Amino acid sequence: MSNASRSPYVWMLCGSFAFAWMSTLAHLLGPSCDWRLIALARSSMAFLFAGVLARATEARLVFFRPRNLWFCSVAASVSLVCNFYALTRLPPHVVITLANSFPIWVVVLSWPLLNERPPRTVWLAVFTGVLGVILIKRPFDTVQWDEETLATLLALTASVSTAFAMLGLHRLQGIDTLAIVVHFSGVAALFCVGALFVGQPVAFSTAAATRPLLLLLAIGLTAGIGQCFLTKAFATGPPARVSVIGLTQVVFALFLNAWLEQPSFHPGTLLGIALVIAPTAWVMLLRG
Repeated sequence: MSNASRSPYVWMLCGSFAFAWMSTLAHLLGPSCDWRLIALARSSMAFLFAGVLARATEARLVFFRPRNLWFCSVAASVSLVCNFYALTRLPPHVVITLANSFPIWVVVLSWPLLNERPPRTVWLAVFTGVLGVILIKRPFDTVQWDEETLATLLALTASVSTAFAMLGLHRLQGIDTLAIVVHFSGVAALFCVGALFVGQPVAFSTAAATRPLLLLLAIGLTAGIGQCFLTKAFATGPPARVSVIGLTQVVFALFLNAWLEQPSFHPGTLLGIALVIAPTAWVMLLRG
């Protein structure tokens, strides 16, 4: 394999590593900072980063049309908000696993939305993935049942929302990739601002100390770097195979979590992660 043919996979590995850091830092910051502030920092800094990059490359930005772009941005924004709530309640490798199961939902949703009936083997992948989710959740574990259950459901909601966004992107033609990233980041930032007014009042003082501010900056920076690498990978390599490399986020997050927090990994959780990742990777290659 030549250097040129290897480069998309290297870009994706770098992007996965950056996103794993972003998720791990968000999880570490969760106990001391409101998740809504973390999500706002991630979306607003990504918007600024993408906007500067778009201006530097003279990319043609779009705002009001096409309408399908708004559909994609709203779906992706719902995914982002759900993900960051889950990241502050669940280990990052669990959230990444659940959120990255979206290729399975893409295939399932392609039936009613694109009239593409999935093969029977895909339903086996869906069943295996659901079994993996059950093992990850460990329903008979009563510790923090309500909070963890909500976080798990929101991580799955993020996955389905991402699938809707991916199906919408399938219909976008002739729009610069950076323009899509800028639009998504801007809409996501608006969603995060709206989330500040939902539920309990936000304690802005929790983000005023030096450590939270540095972590928020690092979250935004790693998100921007990860998005840049991801965009480069998809622009230069075969999407299906590049997407499979993106699942290394789970592995990176596992190692980072073990290094920074030294938790005990439940065997059922690890088996559940494998049962979600394996059919997801297979569906990605099948779609390719």
